[in-house]
Amino acid sequence: MKTKHIILIVVMVALFIVPFIISPSAEYGGADSAVEELISNQGYEPWFSPIWEPPSSEIESLLFALQASIGAIIIGYFVGFEKGKRAKK
Repeated sequence: MKTKHIILIVVMVALFIVPFIISPSAEYGGADSAVEELISNQGYEPWFSPIWEPPSSEIESLLFALQASIGAIIIGYFVGFEKGKRAKK
């Protein structure tokens, strides 16, 4: 059983590292920036502007990570709560 876990970890680490070894100078950007560039090149004009725009991309990333962590906490709480109810029965 432990051997399976070690092999799985090695495969996961390899899948993460191999792209950086194959193409170290590549730009690994997200889908949001690629789509934004594609849309802006086609002459798209937005219908409305955001109410508030974060002062920097770091703040935007922080808010996204905060949103994701709050969601993970909520999901984890309810999964644990259900597991506890089942264990009690």
